[in-house]
Amino acid sequence: MDTLVPRFAMQWHITDRCDQRCKHCYIYQGMEKNHINELPLNILEETLENFISSCNLIGCEPILTITGGDPLLYPKIWEFLEIVNKNKIHFSILGNPFHLSYEVVERLESLGCRGYQMSIDGLRKTHDYIRKAGSFDTTLDSLKYFKGRNIRTAIMSTVSKTNINELPDLVDIVVEYGVDNYAFARYCPNPGDFHLILSPNEYKDFLDRMWNKFNKYKESGTRFALRDHLWNLYLYEKGLFTIDNIDNPDNLIIDGCHCGISHITTLADGTVYACRRCISPVGKVQEESIYDIFLGEKMEEYRKFDDFEHCAKCELKNFCRGCPAVAKCLTGNFYSKDPQCWKEF
Repeated sequence: MDTLVPRFAMQWHITDRCDQRCKHCYIYQGMEKNHINELPLNILEETLENFISSCNLIGCEPILTITGGDPLLYPKIWEFLEIVNKNKIHFSILGNPFHLSYEVVERLESLGCRGYQMSIDGLRKTHDYIRKAGSFDTTLDSLKYFKGRNIRTAIMSTVSKTNINELPDLVDIVVEYGVDNYAFARYCPNPGDFHLILSPNEYKDFLDRMWNKFNKYKESGTRFALRDHLWNLYLYEKGLFTIDNIDNPDNLIIDGCHCGISHITTLADGTVYACRRCISPVGKVQEESIYDIFLGEKMEEYRKFDDFEHCAKCELKNFCRGCPAVAKCLTGNFYSKDPQCWKEF
């Protein structure tokens, strides 16, 4: 049997061009729509080579998630994807629905695209308020382009007080439309939006409602990805996740937040972030290798696992750690307590 090769992922924002500026956008908050960052094709090719060679040095399989803005708006998107395909890199896209068609999806499939994720952040009125008028219906309608294709569809939601009561009903809709994968992540607050932060009990109750929905549709064909690391705490308390039989003599991080462990984010100007969900610059791809950035001192600041103020005392430290990005956005401290964690000591 072949040995499993660990994966190293890069979420790559290749352009700032976008048809919408969502109210919860955590990277481009405050930017004007006409403020466009993007690198020329030759720099993207050099960055791809940098990423592949760095993965080879680390000993990991390179995994690309290409996003923006809307990556389909990058002026030379097809030339870029031809380069990715030439390097035999399978990739997924996080994008918008507005520029999809049968022809576009067919071309994406031919170039090695394996997944296309869009966002729905509530029912129609709420989603269109957060993103763009007409976006809800356009997103659902665009799912037809993927039928019969070897590209898995995904819908992602961002959870806040604005939409928390609508997302259980949204699960019914994504199942009805045959979406392959559904997941949600919590809102990382921007200054002035702290009133949208959920309390620990509100969030725990929300997880309970979503867990019941997921179980209702467990035979539906839609996969429900438990991306939020507080799922581990939730399932642990329900007795559905145990750590007693896990042999870990070296006290290794096994699960939970992968920041500083197995992924980075590269923005449209080449800035590398430790975490895609909060301001966390650690280098620039035009100036040094991704390998050196990932093993550098700035990235080490995100690997001090014993510095977690709350998690370091928890038996789930090696399996959870909540979302440090939410904590950092709220308090300025990556290692402060996850504001939605309900566990007390």
